[in-house]
Amino acid sequence: MTTSALDLASLLCSRLCHDMLSPVGALSNGLELLADEKDPDMRQRCFELLEQSARISADKLKFFRLAFGAAGGFGELVAVNEARVLVDALVANNPRITVEWAFGSDALPKPAIKTLLNFALIGMEALPRGGVLSLAAEQRDGVSEIVVRSEGPRIAFDRDIGRALQGELPDAELSSRTAPSAMLAALARTVGGQMQYMLGDDALVLGAMLPDAA
Repeated sequence: MTTSALDLASLLCSRLCHDMLSPVGALSNGLELLADEKDPDMRQRCFELLEQSARISADKLKFFRLAFGAAGGFGELVAVNEARVLVDALVANNPRITVEWAFGSDALPKPAIKTLLNFALIGMEALPRGGVLSLAAEQRDGVSEIVVRSEGPRIAFDRDIGRALQGELPDAELSSRTAPSAMLAALARTVGGQMQYMLGDDALVLGAMLPDAA
């Protein structure tokens, strides 16, 4: 797959805008309601909705900054707890999903952290009816190993995401939905790593092995 950096960046921006539209739109709607509302109880409810929308917007922006962006301010190694805080914040908005963590290292190279976050996002989206999201990562002998498993009823997963993840999706079929996986495939090629997925009726497993960049 030879998607240009410009095309990929454009699709990632489209994905970011799509995911941010709902909470930002809720902020706008809440402000409009608040301007016209006189009842004290309803105004308090408006403030609560505004606070929730603002928090969700901030949580998503922090997540995407590291998952999609250059993430300035972080070094070559990123503490795994940084990723954990970001994922936990997103999952907190969906009480039907339970998260389990297993880290064998305190810090991972930035490409591995970006992979972990994007795997977590794919895993969350695969659980529309709830379930368990299990994340494991460690660095051994100069290789970062990442495994994310989603387990729940009626897994939702677009196989084009899997094809993009493995570098098998043609450029003409790439979309904002599959762009994050295409980014991960490009990242894996850069460091000489590999990514794969396995899909069952009630489970999705995403795996990556990423050698440290020379």
